[in-house]
Amino acid sequence: MPYQMPFKSLLTPGHTACAGCGEILAMRHVLDAAGANTIIAGATGCGEVTTSKYPTSSFRVPWIHANFENASAVASGILAAMRYRCNEASKHRSNESKAQEISEPVNQLTSPEGAPSGSTNLIAWGGDGATFDIGLGLISGSWERRENILYVCFDNEAYMNTGVQASGSTPIDANTTTSEPGAKSMGNSLQKKDMVRIALAHDCVYVATATVGNVLDIEAKVKKALSMTGPKYLQILVTCVPGWYTDAKDTIKVARLAQQTGIYPVVEYVDGKLVNVAKCPRPRSSVEEYLKLQGRFKHLFKDEKGATEIKRIQEKAEENVRKYNLQ
Repeated sequence: MPYQMPFKSLLTPGHTACAGCGEILAMRHVLDAAGANTIIAGATGCGEVTTSKYPTSSFRVPWIHANFENASAVASGILAAMRYRCNEASKHRSNESKAQEISEPVNQLTSPEGAPSGSTNLIAWGGDGATFDIGLGLISGSWERRENILYVCFDNEAYMNTGVQASGSTPIDANTTTSEPGAKSMGNSLQKKDMVRIALAHDCVYVATATVGNVLDIEAKVKKALSMTGPKYLQILVTCVPGWYTDAKDTIKVARLAQQTGIYPVVEYVDGKLVNVAKCPRPRSSVEEYLKLQGRFKHLFKDEKGATEIKRIQEKAEENVRKYNLQ
């Protein structure tokens, strides 16, 4: 009797991700929400090297390995091919009797305009390095062209795959291999880039954030995004055990605290309008509780200078709470 895979997820076990990897967990729920009729263009990164070592693959959907910078461009090419096949199918149907079925139904493709006419979903995804930095120009081009693609950023706030270098997503004061704290440094000196505002500036039809601390929210947002026509952006905060110096058992806890403290607002925009926010609990947790669980911030707990930086980070959380009405 042939072996039957006991797992139903579209991202199967057997990958080589770290224990407690938040990215792999989020990736699995994105795929399961999108369904089997999905094509993925995935950028180079942890989510690629751990799942597709030749000649194996953990994916049960069509999946293309793109370079660091061009997942969006690869997805654009896939969309163009789908449009071509749709047009060819339409020509074939017009030349045949209406009673005769064409060999490949149009509703498995997309319309010439790129709108969903059936069940094939097109997703491009990458980490924060591929999204905030290296691939930003190509993502911008896809959004400008109004392409019907969902872009998902798995945001672990550094270049984890290549050695924990700082990215445009790395938060202030974080310790990375390119922003080490010392006598003249408290860690990363730059503020985290606001990709949500960049997506909104491109008039994306759907823009949202989530964290791996709430996988049901991830699934709901993926389904909602895929029900809409046009460019869409979903940014998911994913805990990284080796890069954040956290315990594997705390992956969910840390991600939840990011939302509950207000330091990582979980929001949802439709057609440029803020339609939903995840409220912070009352009483709200302090950012200190969030930072203490991560070794990348341990230098902030050594002296008064670090305490001043923690207050600065808390002020940012307070600003987010006011800005998005999180309480």
